[in-house]
Amino acid sequence: MYAGHRFAQHPDRAAFIMANTGETVTYAEYEARSNRLAHLLRGQGLRRGDHFAVFMENNNRYLECCGAGERSGLYYTCINSYLTADELAYIVNNSQSQVLVSSRAKLAVALAALAQCPAVKLCLVVDGVDDADAASGGVATADFATATAAFADTPIADESLGTAMLYSSGTTGRPKGILRPLLDNPPSQPMPLFAFLNQLWQCQEGMLYLSPAPLYHSAPQANVSVAIRNGGTVVIQEHFDPEQYLALIERYRISHSQLVPTMFSRMLKLPEQVRQRYDLSSLKVAVHAAAPCPVQVKEQMIAWWGPIILEYYGATEGLGFTACNSAEWLAHKGTVGRVLLGDLQVLDEQMQPMPRGQPGELWFKTATPFVYFNDPERTAATRSADGTMTTVGDVGYLDDDGFLHLTDRSTFMIISGGVNIYPQECENLLITHPQVADAAVFGVPNEDLGEEVKAVVQVMPGVVADEDFAQALIAFCRSSLAGLKCPRTVDFIDQLPRLPTGKLYKKPLREKYWVGRGASRIV
Repeated sequence: MYAGHRFAQHPDRAAFIMANTGETVTYAEYEARSNRLAHLLRGQGLRRGDHFAVFMENNNRYLECCGAGERSGLYYTCINSYLTADELAYIVNNSQSQVLVSSRAKLAVALAALAQCPAVKLCLVVDGVDDADAASGGVATADFATATAAFADTPIADESLGTAMLYSSGTTGRPKGILRPLLDNPPSQPMPLFAFLNQLWQCQEGMLYLSPAPLYHSAPQANVSVAIRNGGTVVIQEHFDPEQYLALIERYRISHSQLVPTMFSRMLKLPEQVRQRYDLSSLKVAVHAAAPCPVQVKEQMIAWWGPIILEYYGATEGLGFTACNSAEWLAHKGTVGRVLLGDLQVLDEQMQPMPRGQPGELWFKTATPFVYFNDPERTAATRSADGTMTTVGDVGYLDDDGFLHLTDRSTFMIISGGVNIYPQECENLLITHPQVADAAVFGVPNEDLGEEVKAVVQVMPGVVADEDFAQALIAFCRSSLAGLKCPRTVDFIDQLPRLPTGKLYKKPLREKYWVGRGASRIV
């Protein structure tokens, strides 16, 4: 999120605007803030290749934390702001972070975590820290604004390119830090992957970008970064609200945005008069990724917004990327696009190629190098025997025209009576039901079959979640899918554990059904 060159060109242009408060920070202010924090980090002894971490909600100091790391040759780790103290401590320790930036809203969790983090020298707190909190943590704490104000607002003497080291979401096990080698570049020259993303996402000079997602996630991180490097203005939603999102497009004449499919679903379930209330004509590019999008949901979005929706597939690891525009998707419904970066192979369990139309595990001859930080065993587990290919466990197939269709993750595959079932198809169908807010499908124990298909459903407000509705949902699935793919039973839950990034956190849902029945296959 380096903006030095844009500061010189457009010092008074808004770098970002906070959606709830309307607070505007210009490029001149952003440049000064990023420089002050870079000086502070140097003052704490952090040098090129060292690490610091950020644990807070979307707020008016988030971007400068990333910008300071990007201009001082540091790895910065933005951490899921919903983690517990133990989960946070694991990532802070594993990343070897020496400074933690947190916020008043997250301070209790941060201090509890820091009691387990002996290498952390300082905790900077956005919105202040009182004496009682400062004394209770065992780590030096300071108010962010006060601490950074003591430093110069000009660049540090030894500027060099830094980058994010983000962690996998941990939906199937301990999170892994994704480390890319630092290039010996000035901060004005970004990592090569960002040049590709700039083109993929059709970014433009002076773009108006609306960011509705948590800034700790890789896709929002990257898109905000390229928007800033393009001299654009970023409007940051503190939390996604579907109607506010539409209102912000109209208010700021937004040209670009990136979403996840659950955001599409929530906007589509707004009353028709609300959806039609706002002028969305300024929107040129709406990008989505992070989770599979149900076909019906995407059809409705293209009908509403027009052919401006771009879908891509690519893991945080940056193994490779596929993409498709609206016209390509309509011709290959359900696809996530054709390969644009990396060399994709669809392989069976014996590492042999699968024929077109048949699902297998996705392997890439990696487009960008990475390792899992301090974890050579898990790094090796993702590599082919000859070291030439890498996987993150996604399953899919290529159609006759070379378009990729995702089936599921290999870890979520259900084996029922010897038949492999990928639950994503059933999940996608359930989410289209007008009385379903969200759904998860996975395998649970069955004495005869080994596993059977189970659905856990979050209903829309006012819907009675009883056995009659459960049977209606089973019938709804059977009307469109083969019986073996459909749930035998449906349970209901107040709120599914879906991460704000759009990814469904299935592990705790599934594990409770396997207690006392042997280990779950999700590891």
